[in-house]
Amino acid sequence: MIARELIPGVSAVGAIDWDRRYFDELVPLPHGTTYNSYLVQGSEKTALIDTMYPARTAEYIANLKRLNIPHIDYIIANHGEQDHSGSIPAVLELYPNARVVTNKFCRKLITDAIDVAADRFLIIENEDIISLGDRTLRFLITPWVHWPDTMLTHLVEDNILFTCDLFGAHNATSDLYATEVGRTLESARRYYAEIMMPFRRHIQKYLPMVEKIAPRMIAASHGPVYNRPALILDAYRLWISDEPLREVVIPHVSMYSNTSNMVLYLVDRLIERGLKVTPFNVVDGDLGDLASSLVTASTLVVAASTVLGGPHPSCVGALNLANILKPKTRFLTTIGSYGWGSDIAKKIQALMPNLEARVLPPVLVKGRAIEEDLKELDRLANEIYECNEELTAQSVAAV
Repeated sequence: MIARELIPGVSAVGAIDWDRRYFDELVPLPHGTTYNSYLVQGSEKTALIDTMYPARTAEYIANLKRLNIPHIDYIIANHGEQDHSGSIPAVLELYPNARVVTNKFCRKLITDAIDVAADRFLIIENEDIISLGDRTLRFLITPWVHWPDTMLTHLVEDNILFTCDLFGAHNATSDLYATEVGRTLESARRYYAEIMMPFRRHIQKYLPMVEKIAPRMIAASHGPVYNRPALILDAYRLWISDEPLREVVIPHVSMYSNTSNMVLYLVDRLIERGLKVTPFNVVDGDLGDLASSLVTASTLVVAASTVLGGPHPSCVGALNLANILKPKTRFLTTIGSYGWGSDIAKKIQALMPNLEARVLPPVLVKGRAIEEDLKELDRLANEIYECNEELTAQSVAAV
């Protein structure tokens, strides 16, 4: 852990976690992550923006000591989750005169989870400012841009926006800035899909505010700093928009290859019709990849074997994830093979009440698909194509 300067008087003092593979014991981290904390030194006072994941506190405090900072006056808590607030008690012990600056919702979350006395806080409201002398911090409260307590901190004179989880990316990298564009956007998309997508409507509300600020840099709590903010702002405009793309996602599980053979046939027919298709094996695949593929997809085709009249249990977990994430998918259907009976189409719909999708007739086959079943898959491919054509026409007409 080292301090790295963004501009004179503003440094990144967080940690790179190269080896962590799950976040909250839920989110896969194929590339590790970072826990970003930022030190802002004014002519009179010094602020620390967000702190550290508890497991890295000792390393974090040792780094602050090495920097030999004479005083920290403010600890800014943009969000109460402990990967950002977990080191607050240790920082307060090191700097006993510091105040924790946050909103009332965040204070409650912090004091519920960690040992910080309520009188150590300075409570701010939306648009409040704090002077550091020649620098000013402005606070923008953005509830439900992840959690109800979330806020952003704007370093006014230098026009740097510290956004906490918004615009983050789980990506362990030694690059201070987002120089590896492809890898950064891949990680940011996964992060958006797994963490931010359920709050898409709220982000829609606040993104114009960020665009109006036109920050020189965006410094999030995970991943590299965006010294070219257009990179992540352009991506977010696409991801949070109401219009999906002509993309079909097919989560699938097959017990005796009958369902997987149907998937392969349908994938080819959809590709022939010019649609992007992403099959996803729910048994062996990384659920983060499934979440990422759902960000812009117009169509979800659930392909599952039947187990005791319902969808295969491995598929159920993936569908619960899709329901929680609330993607902007417009069309939903089911294909699959069964033995003596199946009711999976209705049960799959019931597992995803949060999807505002038109349900297309399923294709369910007893045993292996024969010629008449393949014709039904042809019919389904045509219907999916026509639905996407209609969606494209609506988007063009709306422009």
